[in-house]
Amino acid sequence: MLRPLSRLTVRAVPGGPRHIARITLGPVTLPCRIGRSGVTFRKVEGDGASPRATLRAVRGFWRRDKRLPPMTLVPLRPIRRGDGWCEVPGDRNYNRLVKKPYAASHEDMMRADDLYDVVLELDWNRRPRRHGRGSAIFLHLAREEGGPTAGCIGIFRNRIDFVMARLSPQTRIVIG
Repeated sequence: MLRPLSRLTVRAVPGGPRHIARITLGPVTLPCRIGRSGVTFRKVEGDGASPRATLRAVRGFWRRDKRLPPMTLVPLRPIRRGDGWCEVPGDRNYNRLVKKPYAASHEDMMRADDLYDVVLELDWNRRPRRHGRGSAIFLHLAREEGGPTAGCIGIFRNRIDFVMARLSPQTRIVIG
């Protein structure tokens, strides 16, 4: 496994569509995707923006039915059929992993598309959790056609394993 980095940066490409970005890992710069609304200091639930922040990977998940786990120092576990992510600001489990069925609106972690075949939970709005400040800010696979995320960092499939191998829980992920 490659040595993990202390820092990586994600930046929008100047002059392009707001969701087109680059991720820089040491001497390597790769294309990636961010939220459809670009980057913001004032992240709110549903705005489609990626938060301008320095984050860390808390834990990761992968689809055991689709691939082997990526090599990384970030703790991983397989996604289970009952996994969801609460996205209702007033709910006591807002911005947390929940077990389905779950009464409040939630995102299915075992998606029909491939975006969460590999997914990392970033530490946005965790401690303290502020209701309405955004949930489910992840690093995950980018859409094959290159479309935007809802506020996450999207890494293309052919580069996800390279990126994962460079991450640890101490890596600072700077979005700006």
